[in-house]
Amino acid sequence: MNYQDHLTKYVILKPLKSKRVEEIAYNLIDIYTLFGAPEILQSDNGREFVNSVINELHIMWNEVKIVHGKPRHSQSQGSVERANRDVQEMLAAWMGDNNSSDWPSALRFIHLKKNRAFHSGTIKY
Repeated sequence: MNYQDHLTKYVILKPLKSKRVEEIAYNLIDIYTLFGAPEILQSDNGREFVNSVINELHIMWNEVKIVHGKPRHSQSQGSVERANRDVQEMLAAWMGDNNSSDWPSALRFIHLKKNRAFHSGTIKY
């Protein structure tokens, strides 16, 4: 799961065992209890964001607004789609460099590397 703050481009990467509603909701709640719930949650229109998860999140944080990109239109999800591509490329490189197929463990290192990188969409002081 790739959770990204659109302002800072900070990402949180979580390995999922499945795309079950309960697992996704649990991981979102885990993120929310660390950083707080966002005012707007933008879904990628994936099946994992079924109505029951969205409704449950809205019940727990009624100030959360759900915004959907255009269905099957990845450009409307541009920043996250780019981050997904970057993560996939970084994972492949890490696994090759470390002769490993343990991608869930690699996510920790990719998470750190991705968040340390300068992003042209943010202001550097």
